[in-house]
Amino acid sequence: MKDNLITDIEQNMALILDNCQMEQLHKVLKHSLFNYTVIEDSQNVMQVDSEIDLTKLFISAKRVEGCSERSIKYYKSTIENMLKIVGKTVKHLTTDDLRNYLADYHKKSKCSKVTIDNIRRILSSFFSWLEDEDYILKSPVRRIHKVKTGKTVKETYSDENLEIMRDSCNELRDLAIIDLLASTGIRVGELVKLNKEDINYNERECIVFGKGDKEREVYFDARTKIHLQNYINSRTDENPALFVTLLKPHNRLQISGVEIRLRELGEKLNIIKVHPHKFRRTLATRAIDKGMPIEQVQQLLGHQKIDTTLQYAIVNQKNVKNSHRKYIG
Repeated sequence: MKDNLITDIEQNMALILDNCQMEQLHKVLKHSLFNYTVIEDSQNVMQVDSEIDLTKLFISAKRVEGCSERSIKYYKSTIENMLKIVGKTVKHLTTDDLRNYLADYHKKSKCSKVTIDNIRRILSSFFSWLEDEDYILKSPVRRIHKVKTGKTVKETYSDENLEIMRDSCNELRDLAIIDLLASTGIRVGELVKLNKEDINYNERECIVFGKGDKEREVYFDARTKIHLQNYINSRTDENPALFVTLLKPHNRLQISGVEIRLRELGEKLNIIKVHPHKFRRTLATRAIDKGMPIEQVQQLLGHQKIDTTLQYAIVNQKNVKNSHRKYIG
């Protein structure tokens, strides 16, 4: 209770005092209250800027910045879960509180270090925003450094796997989905937003809306064009969506529908980890492997930073060996 009182006083004085004065105030409060016991008067508690209100304000700010609803939902659930488990108000949270929370979460959920670092990044964004908006004096996440994660080589689809999946599709829709994902490298979220009118068959291209509703052109091959046309011509519904459910009333296909369908296909064919994002990584890897400039691959995938593109692309080890023989061996 005493520490909470000191924190409240410091937060209220943050905009008035400079750093040196704040440091001196902290020492004075610690010394002056050392021999005192602080008891909260429950009848005269005035709660200002509760954690729920601050979370709502932060989420609103993220929505204004253009974050997708999927990302906003992840932000909100991550922050609210932390506040619920720790059991403190935002202004009273310390670095040790958050370190202990991350450590306990990792131990209990047995999740990967990547997941823990994602939670750390979200909490860092939240508290940095609170600091910038002068709701708190200093972000408690500042001294929690990036979680070191092991680097794993992520798999791509082989030519054989792609052909096996195509040959095993019993539905024209599923074949068109696989071809479109494989030839464009679009995100599954971008795929399900497409409408029939978005496809330019003559130029073999379409406009997709990526993260933050950013538009970009993507391109597909002749095989994809034919399979898309066959699928569209086979439909009898009036839904404007490019891909719809197989059963009536033929609603727009959702992300989960694509993921479940591909996972079932992978299990049936004994192909490991079949999911939409793997098509995207496969395209990036092959494009760079065949000599496509990294900047153009970045544009194709709709990445804001080129570092993200480099993480997607896997350099073919055989090409590294051939280049070593050519330039060094």
